[in-house]
Amino acid sequence: MSINTTAISAGRALEALRAGHAAQAAGQMTTSWMLHGRPGIGKTEIVQQLAQETGSQLFDLRLTTIEPQDLRGLPFYDHDTRRTVWYRPEDLPDDPARPAILFLDELTAAAPSLQPTVYGLLQERRVGRHLLPPSTFIVAAGNAVEDGAVAYEMGTALSDRLIHLFLRPEASDWLTRYAVPRGLHPAVTAFIRTRPDLLDTTEEALRRGQMIACTPRSWSRVSTILTAVPDKALRNVLIAGTLGEAAAAEFILVAEEIAATVQASDMLALKQADRVELYPASLHGLTALVYALVALAGRETIGPAIEVMADIRRLSQLRPESEFARLPLGELCTYGFELLIDKALAEGLQEAFRDSRAYADYAAEREAAGRG
Repeated sequence: MSINTTAISAGRALEALRAGHAAQAAGQMTTSWMLHGRPGIGKTEIVQQLAQETGSQLFDLRLTTIEPQDLRGLPFYDHDTRRTVWYRPEDLPDDPARPAILFLDELTAAAPSLQPTVYGLLQERRVGRHLLPPSTFIVAAGNAVEDGAVAYEMGTALSDRLIHLFLRPEASDWLTRYAVPRGLHPAVTAFIRTRPDLLDTTEEALRRGQMIACTPRSWSRVSTILTAVPDKALRNVLIAGTLGEAAAAEFILVAEEIAATVQASDMLALKQADRVELYPASLHGLTALVYALVALAGRETIGPAIEVMADIRRLSQLRPESEFARLPLGELCTYGFELLIDKALAEGLQEAFRDSRAYADYAAEREAAGRG
């Protein structure tokens, strides 16, 4: 059964959940939500971020690991009333004074015997006699059968209880919303910016009968491997086991080039005139430098980071290599400043831009060119 709704990025899905959460908090709308998407696309991270932003307690239920009685609770016999009474499970919200998010993960992989119990949570916001507090925001998530994951077709009785959001992988969204804020390794961010088609290869892997595919989650794992495993040969084996052999081979070549040419920390410590020779003369290298500068920028280093970023646009004048004339230096510089300004605003470092002569010169050039 196809998911006949508009496909959106993970960032757009987060915006939709924010709007829904705000509407529920204002008493305008109370409903339940369903995130559809391939494994590893970031569904769980979206819900975790929403909980963090809203100060909500997150109740994360993996429906493949529980039985119906785990949601209903355990019965005991009340001798005074001669009735069976159900003890409420601790995995459900019960504090009306504290906002909560109930995340029903792997809904489409849950056993059919569990679904009637889940219906009550999604539609009536109750299990047995236990009512969820009005401040509880409910989000479910799952994969489709065609994603190659363990999944059951969702029946109409269940799907009708939900607002459905269908997530698709989108490289620019993933880089801006996830990879850069979390400081993923510059080799990963640079590679995906130049090869966005390799952010998610699940469909191609399924078509070829291959077990391993690139996903946003696997690229995050590669970032960890690059930092945590110093042995090059072993590191390459782990990367191949995370991305698949073909994608890993291509990425490793780029990562080695970046490791050999990108010296962001050294550049920040040098005077402006001494940095010129350290700029890498390749698109992958310069892209990685941009991400490295953003990651390294802090209260003591943002000034030099602005200077290094600003000089990217002038490399064809500063260096004799013909490669620089063919590279999109202005675009890279502008993109880098967008990321750097976002970080400065988030961390209260924006004064550095007002005091920077390098940024003032860059802004004046853009205004003169009609791109201010």
